[in-house]
Amino acid sequence: MIRLGGHGLPVGPNDPEEFARAHVDFGYRAAYCPPCEIGDADRQRAIETAFAANDVMIAEVGIWRNLITPDATDRRKNIDFAGEKLALADAVGARCAVSYIGSFEAGTEYAPHPKNLSNEAFDATVASARTIIDTVKPKRARFALEMMQYALPDSVDCYLDLIRAIDRDAFAAHIDPVNLIMTPRVYFDNGRLIRECFEKLGPHIASCHAKDIILHDRAALHLDEVIIGQGVLDYATYLTELERLGRDVPLMLEHLEGNDYAIARDALKSMAEPLGISFG
Repeated sequence: MIRLGGHGLPVGPNDPEEFARAHVDFGYRAAYCPPCEIGDADRQRAIETAFAANDVMIAEVGIWRNLITPDATDRRKNIDFAGEKLALADAVGARCAVSYIGSFEAGTEYAPHPKNLSNEAFDATVASARTIIDTVKPKRARFALEMMQYALPDSVDCYLDLIRAIDRDAFAAHIDPVNLIMTPRVYFDNGRLIRECFEKLGPHIASCHAKDIILHDRAALHLDEVIIGQGVLDYATYLTELERLGRDVPLMLEHLEGNDYAIARDALKSMAEPLGISFG
């Protein structure tokens, strides 16, 4: 069984028990952490208890801040925020707190910049990750980075290099193959990329994202995210490799609206069935 999760539920997150049950009713066995303040210990306990009782894994706490911005004040603020989110993930038993690393373009979250893929950016990524992890010292949750097209990590090997350089057990890999599809060669043979992700990063993977991608017929290269099933991502390979890990690594739907989550869920189920894979 693969633990599938996402948004698109008919109820809000105010009541943790109701929210956890809604995940089960929707066909989810994993969840994004509902909103919670780091100082609200009662709600943290309620969230962990409710989701555990319903056998729904809390997969991720989102950070989504620029952790390498050249603005020192903003960088410090964002790193402190990331630490709070990692501490929250640890408190509720989430698998990871995840963020993109950000950008050297001040005043943005992850805008393109010529230095984003430089050695300087690599060193800044290592320093930021170490600071966050060493400050929080999480016991259960791990800190992970979103794969990105124009920020690190921008390849499987780069992610592996970061894992080695950061050198912290609490640093994990986060898989989103769509974010590493940047050329037509990889687009048309993305199963090879997916296998590389799991071959090299498998023991480090904490959570995965699920979406799809399409290449348009335009003079300039143009790729777009689309709902699962309308693109070319090799989900037979993705689901097979994820199931082959033999441990609970969640697969989280994202970037959809309303009923599209149900459509994507059903599309994944139809792809998984011939493979003998279920989502619980």
